[in-house]
Amino acid sequence: MRNFSSISIYIFLFLIFNQASCQTENFAGNPVIKGWYADPEGIIFNNRYFIYPTYSAPYEDQVFMDAFSSKDLVTWEKHSRIIDTTAVKWAKYAMWAPSIIKKDDKYFLLFGANDIQSDSQQGGIGVAVANKPEGPFKDYLGKPLITTIINGAQPIDQFIFKDEENYYLIYGGWGHCNIALLNNDFTGFQKIGEEVFKEITPEGYVEGPFMFKRNNKYYFMWSEGGWGGPNYKVAYAIADSPTGPFKRIATILEQDPEIATGAGHHSLIKVPNKEEWYIVYHRRPLNETDANHRVTCIEKLTFDKEGKINKIKLTNKGVQANPLK
Repeated sequence: MRNFSSISIYIFLFLIFNQASCQTENFAGNPVIKGWYADPEGIIFNNRYFIYPTYSAPYEDQVFMDAFSSKDLVTWEKHSRIIDTTAVKWAKYAMWAPSIIKKDDKYFLLFGANDIQSDSQQGGIGVAVANKPEGPFKDYLGKPLITTIINGAQPIDQFIFKDEENYYLIYGGWGHCNIALLNNDFTGFQKIGEEVFKEITPEGYVEGPFMFKRNNKYYFMWSEGGWGGPNYKVAYAIADSPTGPFKRIATILEQDPEIATGAGHHSLIKVPNKEEWYIVYHRRPLNETDANHRVTCIEKLTFDKEGKINKIKLTNKGVQANPLK
C-alpha cells in the first residue's frame, strides 16, 4: 500500500473538495467558449443566450463568423459559419464585430468587412439576414450599407441600438464615432435633425461602441487603447439622449496583471424582467503575445445607487449558471 505524507493527503483532499465545490456552484469559467474569438456581442433570442464574435485571426483568415448559444451561460453550443464571404460577394476578408437584432420575424446581422482605408476601396459595413438567430445568413443589400469614411470614422465596429420604435446604427474606428437613424427596412438612413450621420465621439474614444438604456438614461460605452496591446479597456458616459452629448465618466473594464491583459470590445446582456446584467468581452491570456490570441469571457455587471457602473473584476471563474425561463 502506497504511503502518503500529510502534505500529499492535504493537497489531494483540497483538489477533491475544490472540484466538488466548483461543480456545485456550477460556474461557466473564463474563457466561456473555446478558441480565439474577439469583439463579442451577447444577446438573448428565444430563451437562449447567444454570443456573436469575431474570429480572431490574421485578416486574410477572417472570412467567416461563428455563433454560440446557451440555455444557462455555462454549456455552449457552437453554430459554425453562420455567414462567410461566399454569401457576401463584396466581402473578401476582415469580417469583424457582428451586431444583431430581430425585426419583423427576421434576424439582421451587421458586420464590417475588408478593413477599408479610403473611400476608393470596396468594403465597409454590411447587412445580412436570416430566418433564425443561428443562420445561415445571406447578404441583404448586395453591397455595403456604409462604404465611405464619414466624420473621420472608419466604417467598422457597428452596433445596432433599438430605442422605442427607432433603430440606430452606432459605429466607427480611428477615434471617431457616428450615430445614424436607420430607415424602416434597413436599406438606408433618415436624418437626425439636419444630419444623417451625427458624430458623438467622447473623450478617449477609439472604437467598439455599445449603447443601452436604463431608467430613462442612455449609457454609451466604448473601447480605448490599442486592441493588440495590454492596455485595451472600456469606458462609459451617460446622457439624456442617444445622440448625447456624452462626457466620459470612468474606466470600468481593463487588464488585471494576475488574470489577463487587453480586456475590451464588449457588449452587455440583460436578463428579461430582472435587474441582472452581464458584460461579454474579450481579453488576452497572460502567456500569449500574439495580438490575435484573444478569448471571449463573461462577468457580472452591477450599478451603484446613483446608477453609475461599478468597476468589473476579471475572473477565471466566470459567472454562475442562470437558466432562462
